[in-house]
Amino acid sequence: MKTRSLSLLASLVAASLMLGGCGDNQFEQEVKLEQSAVQLANETAQGHYQLMTVAELKGRMDKGEAMVILDTMPLDASYKKGHIPGAKNFVFVKEAKAEPVWSEIVEGEGSEAQLLALLGEDKDRPLVIYCGFVQCGRSHNAAAWAVAQGYRQVYRVPGGIFAWKGAGYPLATD
Repeated sequence: MKTRSLSLLASLVAASLMLGGCGDNQFEQEVKLEQSAVQLANETAQGHYQLMTVAELKGRMDKGEAMVILDTMPLDASYKKGHIPGAKNFVFVKEAKAEPVWSEIVEGEGSEAQLLALLGEDKDRPLVIYCGFVQCGRSHNAAAWAVAQGYRQVYRVPGGIFAWKGAGYPLATD
């Protein structure tokens, strides 16, 4: 499990480095990419969850795999404008927190009981969580909290809805 996450992280870093190594500001871009990669690695290790690409998520969806997909973005500003098909919405704060303390990671009116009901009682069913983009901490907060609640197959899609759109996958607006 940890090896798979590290392998995925290495692939993300390599792709970022290839894309960021072009142009006049390649050294400054490299510093930003490195900071982002290390932040993602640290959050993943701290949260004890796994990483998944949008391509992996789409493949699992196409196979009909039973899973819960959680969109952690604001309801009106993001989710209603377009989300991954089948995703449920529950809004978390944008900045990644070191500890998944409920009062510090949830934005708005939602309660722990509401989120637990949304996620379901099956703690072995895959739980896939995303937000907007790699540096958005909403998905980290939700994933780390879910792991702390005993969910055993928690995946964070670091590229979030931006990567989903970038891959050309369909959006839902229900």
